[in-house]
Amino acid sequence: MAKVTSTKMFADAYKNGYAVGAFNVNNMEIIQGITAAATELHAPLILQVSKGARAYANHIYLMKLIEAAIEDAQQNAGFDLPICVHLDHGDSFELCKSCIDGGFTSVMIDGSSKPYEENIKLTRQVVEYAHDHGVVVEGELGTLAGIEDEVKVSAADSSYTRPEEVEDFVNRTGVDSLAIAIGTSHGAYKFTADQCTRNEKGQLVPPPLRFDILTEVEKRLPGFPIVLHGSSSVPQEFVQKINAYGGKMPDAVGIPEEQLREAAKMAVCKINIDSDLRLAMTASIREHFALNPDHFDPRQYLKPAREAIKAMVMHKMIDVLGCDHRA
Repeated sequence: MAKVTSTKMFADAYKNGYAVGAFNVNNMEIIQGITAAATELHAPLILQVSKGARAYANHIYLMKLIEAAIEDAQQNAGFDLPICVHLDHGDSFELCKSCIDGGFTSVMIDGSSKPYEENIKLTRQVVEYAHDHGVVVEGELGTLAGIEDEVKVSAADSSYTRPEEVEDFVNRTGVDSLAIAIGTSHGAYKFTADQCTRNEKGQLVPPPLRFDILTEVEKRLPGFPIVLHGSSSVPQEFVQKINAYGGKMPDAVGIPEEQLREAAKMAVCKINIDSDLRLAMTASIREHFALNPDHFDPRQYLKPAREAIKAMVMHKMIDVLGCDHRA
């Protein structure tokens, strides 16, 4: 199967109460781990490329690796793996245009940091070009806190989505999906200690997501696909392993998986996951070097790291997203 847009994916996800995982990719092992999970589970898949990933790995290399994953699934598993290739957090018309011209099937234009009317103007400009080229567009209302590649927003500058704006925004821009802010946050350090409580083990417990906002958005945009950014759960087993083998990640905490599963049963059709991939890979590599200090062949430590990513993604697809066997 060739690369696809997210249109059919989201329609089925909305109808059947699940979400499609949108996983950020930066190199071959990450792509292999994610696509191996999707192939084994026959799950629809969105592979996201950020501006930083394009700068790191090169657009052409990433696109060829994704094409190889599709061909590998067909030849070795007999499965037509549906992959939507998506630009994550495009910050300009020029970047979105470059990705559209370069074979992406979906782009996000993030004008959420701009005044409302400027956000509409920029988003509409991208939508017009993208739709003329058969590409779908994700817009954003509300601003998430946290750090992810070039996206850096302080807690003070973050803001929840205002439900009263969503109809006007969608109608005037023509976007195909909308990212909203209901309490998720970018990165592995999503919340400060002051924003959280602590459980009996002394671990941070983040504030709950604002499902009241999601419910109101769903009422105002019935049947319209909603996106959650900053939705890594920061699994504590990865954090603990990283810290046990020389890392230093105190108070790293993410979004509880049960809340993400609840959101997926509602209007949320796309859930973004990036930090959890990084944590799974880093925890595996740190453990490998600690237990095998004489190893220096990259294949020795990247192979188990790739398997760690596959296992984590399979868990997300089955237990959090609910998208297994939906392709």
